[in-house]
Amino acid sequence: MSVALSNPTNTVVAAPLTEDQIRHRLEGCPKLASLQSINKALGELVNSEQSLNSQIAEIIRRDPSLASRVLRLVNSVYFGLSVTINNIEEAVFFLGLRQLRELAMATPVIEELNNLESVASSPLPWKDLWSHSISTGILTREILATTLDSRDDDTDYLVGLLHNVGKIVMAYAFPQELTTVVGQSLETPADVCRLEREVIGWDHAQIGAYYLERHRLAEEITFAVRYHNEPEKAPRHRRFAAAVQVADYLVRHAGIPGGFENIQPIADEAWVQLSGWKILYGAEDTDTRLARASLANVLQRLPQVLGSLF
Repeated sequence: MSVALSNPTNTVVAAPLTEDQIRHRLEGCPKLASLQSINKALGELVNSEQSLNSQIAEIIRRDPSLASRVLRLVNSVYFGLSVTINNIEEAVFFLGLRQLRELAMATPVIEELNNLESVASSPLPWKDLWSHSISTGILTREILATTLDSRDDDTDYLVGLLHNVGKIVMAYAFPQELTTVVGQSLETPADVCRLEREVIGWDHAQIGAYYLERHRLAEEITFAVRYHNEPEKAPRHRRFAAAVQVADYLVRHAGIPGGFENIQPIADEAWVQLSGWKILYGAEDTDTRLARASLANVLQRLPQVLGSLF
């Protein structure tokens, strides 16, 4: 039986699934080796102080997709080199270890999730989703770097990169329900979550967190994904979730949409009103103004970084 649920267009949709039905569908969704390893070999090498550019370059050469992305990035307008770089080892020198880690983590996840994308029952803007996810990863890292929560590992980047993984899982496990959500015009990311809960029973944040828990990812990552739209409710790791929420809004404001849903443009300074901004920065002061300037600079370089990935 169908019931009318509250959504912007008064569309009639099926009643949400039960908890058992949701879990049953998610448990049938394939696991991804890339999420379990996060490119282990390269990750260990670039995190070692003894690593040589030649060793890193050799590992990159084994992955044609990663190698092509490395070369596209180093030859982008962002780096402004006067000559074209065609040598992986030279590219490693120019890019630096942090950007190599970002590319190394994003590449296998994107490639493997293409297998889930292929089952979608209708065309979806996958490139928009991945552009947004990668941009959010970069911004999340920069946001946390402006606070006392900067990390030496890559948790800060991963929580942003993976925050919308639930949407890809929805395309595999809940294709009809996702079609209903995609067809709506909504005002904010919070409205998207509300509609998802009405249609499915869980929103993409809860679906993504459950999926990542099955991959045994760290609690910091699963909690940040679960609460990235409502960080004030996170029982732990609240500042990671807060950084993702703010990054999500900044990226949308910069004109990089969130993927599938149709959301109105984010107004200037809307992120300052978010619970995540208040968790991270509190009241306006000198440090907050410096953080704003730093994030504005990062947003300016995002188009060049994205151009290297797609």
